Amino acid sequence: MTRPVAEAQQFYLTAPNPCPYLAGRQERKVFTQLAGPHAGALNDILSQGGFRRSQTIAYRPACDRCAACVSVRVCADLFVPTRSMKRVSERNRDLVSEWKENEATTDQYSLFYRYLEERHSGGGMLQMTVLDYSLMVEDSHAQTHLVEYRRRTPDTAAGKRGDGELIACALTDVLADGLSMVYSFFDPQASERSLGTYIILDHIERAKRLGKPYVYLGYWVEGSKKMSYKSRFRPQERLTMRGWERYT
Repeated sequence: MTRPVAEAQQFYLTAPNPCPYLAGRQERKVFTQLAGPHAGALNDILSQGGFRRSQTIAYRPACDRCAACVSVRVCADLFVPTRSMKRVSERNRDLVSEWKENEATTDQYSLFYRYLEERHSGGGMLQMTVLDYSLMVEDSHAQTHLVEYRRRTPDTAAGKRGDGELIACALTDVLADGLSMVYSFFDPQASERSLGTYIILDHIERAKRLGKPYVYLGYWVEGSKKMSYKSRFRPQERLTMRGWERYT
């Protein structure tokens, strides 16, 4: 029933732009719109084919003579954290996470902007206004949620965030076979917590509880320091010309 949905889509190709991951290279992307009653099913199909979602657009690299961007998904049901990952979880035991609707708030935007200033000061996202942030979070025809991570307070009830300080946030799509981490950000001054790692570990546990086998991490680029952390979460599958292949 879903095959005609994908076949009816129109796909477009962007003009070349400087690659954000590998110096001296150009990137191009193929993209299509995610809208209408079948948007969720289409997002599932395209995610399994290596596409990523940004608002109502699904895209994937289509670069000339380069295939460095490799889609990666963690095998959640087989994943066992390393000792260093267990220490990261222990350091963040004072955080409480909450699964929320994809509604933007001012404290999210404040944290988002501080994260961009510290981690991506030279990027175009730093120009995003609170309205731009709201569109990033709320403009979705897929099954999209936010996970907020807040400091535990004395009044925090079991399983609820209470009114603690917001320290991290993740925009996440729920797919038929897993969770797709669209974008995450966190307190840039809390480097000792390794919050990027902790958010992924939390999503792996969430996928297990939901009975979903994968957590989609986006693209891994060999030789890119920005993307090297993704290779640490194994076993994982990487999308190749032969399909998804297991790496342990």
